[in-house]
Amino acid sequence: MMDTQARTGLPFMKMHGAGNDFVVIDSRGRGAVMTAGLARALGDRNRGVGFDQLAEITDAEGADFRLAFWNSDGSQAGACGNATRCVSDYVMQGLGAERVSLVTARGGLRAERLADGRVAVNMGPPQRDWREIPLAWEVDTLHLPVPDDPVAVGMGNPHCVFFVPDAEAVDLATLGPRVEHDPLFPQRTNVEFTSLIAPDHLRMRVWERGAGITLACGSGACATAVAAHLRGLTGRRVMLEADGGRLEVDWRDDGVWLTGPVARVFDGVLPADYLAAHR
Repeated sequence: MMDTQARTGLPFMKMHGAGNDFVVIDSRGRGAVMTAGLARALGDRNRGVGFDQLAEITDAEGADFRLAFWNSDGSQAGACGNATRCVSDYVMQGLGAERVSLVTARGGLRAERLADGRVAVNMGPPQRDWREIPLAWEVDTLHLPVPDDPVAVGMGNPHCVFFVPDAEAVDLATLGPRVEHDPLFPQRTNVEFTSLIAPDHLRMRVWERGAGITLACGSGACATAVAAHLRGLTGRRVMLEADGGRLEVDWRDDGVWLTGPVARVFDGVLPADYLAAHR
């Protein structure tokens, strides 16, 4: 299949949710094509297309579609909430539906379009046990043995959430990679720095493993809302202000629901010679 696409080119979409941007490749009906090398090349904002994550859509038995995620450094991600919302909107438009079911590395998920055009996805229950997140050894996940007392939460990928007086004042470029590579996190971690505005309102800034500073992070918003509630700072439903826009998180009995805007920015085709060079 890659040989055929290397001759004909490969269509893609550029999408974003609250500034969290993605390349989306629809591989339904032909099989997955993405490799670490191609993802890394496409993720280069100077020599490729540029993205925080890449999402590839494939067929799924018993669901409307399956999603796999890649970071801009070529590594794979287990979950990506904003990309899931964007792709769900695209698939719903194609199906003429207001709800879809999908499969990711986390398992089965559900998404729906609201009357105001925003898209919500149930990201499943949070992972709170140290083995599931995962952490390298047993610790209290609500009070990690890391400077400044962060919280660890898994949402299909690991998150380390810090509560700080002023998220704007955090040196994200320095602290983010330092925490990402802490030995406590055997698979590295996403890092969120969050300040409390009100019991239902948080300000969040994000460093994503494999991507760096991003304008928003859907799974990070979910992890942050869970951590804030577990620490007694908020209720189970909160609005989060990310650098790229607002996201709403509602931790319900059936899972953590993430709601926010979606945008399809442009469509393109990766030319044959580009694909051949990065097989």
